[in-house]
Amino acid sequence: MTIDSIATDAAIKAKHRALWASGDYPVVADVIAPLGDRLVEAVQIAADERVVDVAAGAGNVAIPAARAGAHVVATDLTPELLQVGEARVRDELAITWRTADAEDLPFDDATFDAAVSCVGVMFAPHHQACADELVRVTRRGGRIGLIDWTPTGFIGELFTAMKPYAPAPPPGAQPGVLWGDADHVRSLFGDRVRGFSTTVESLPVTRFADGAAFRDFFKANYGPTIATFGAIGDDDRRAAELDAAMAELGDRHLVDGQMAWEYLLVTATVA
Repeated sequence: MTIDSIATDAAIKAKHRALWASGDYPVVADVIAPLGDRLVEAVQIAADERVVDVAAGAGNVAIPAARAGAHVVATDLTPELLQVGEARVRDELAITWRTADAEDLPFDDATFDAAVSCVGVMFAPHHQACADELVRVTRRGGRIGLIDWTPTGFIGELFTAMKPYAPAPPPGAQPGVLWGDADHVRSLFGDRVRGFSTTVESLPVTRFADGAAFRDFFKANYGPTIATFGAIGDDDRRAAELDAAMAELGDRHLVDGQMAWEYLLVTATVA
């Protein structure tokens, strides 16, 4: 990398950290907490295994993995999120909390028995770099497990609704919801994995009484939504448009008091 590209990448990562530190992402993560248990189950994490949770946030996967008896390193670019997870478990579980970039993990090759990420690496800008790191740090015969929002599911639709109002992505950044497309993920790993398996599943969410309640919760707590409204600034007309679009989206997906948030579950073994 050139000096200019290094400086640009550092600026991108600084903005990324600030985005996820805004609002209260751990509160949002509590809504999707069952996904952590689902990923631990799918990857069949067992006692005494070495596991890295990449883009771990406050530990939605790291915590249940440690409760299964694994020795876990929870990494995230945003230390504020790791601090929340660490405070929740203190010294009760075998988890090391470490600030790290998913595109450049600070571990030797083949360090872990399993590498996992739950709606985490999908938000890093450079997909191939993340996939390369997941493979690199996992031993041969070790497992990779991912859960990511699909492009056509509820959260994918949310990002589609926000896109016309959101800040422009940095040059070279890929849309996060591509990680929810099985063909895209397969192309990232190529022949470096075997037993590549994908399933599309849905998380039932009963937190919100109506679309407006969903919108207000995300406006207050979810970094990408906060950033989008920040980009709108004082343009009341555009802010009202996005308010209405988010409320309509929530109402459309709310059926008998429940939403279904679609995600792609990926498991694979390092070849």
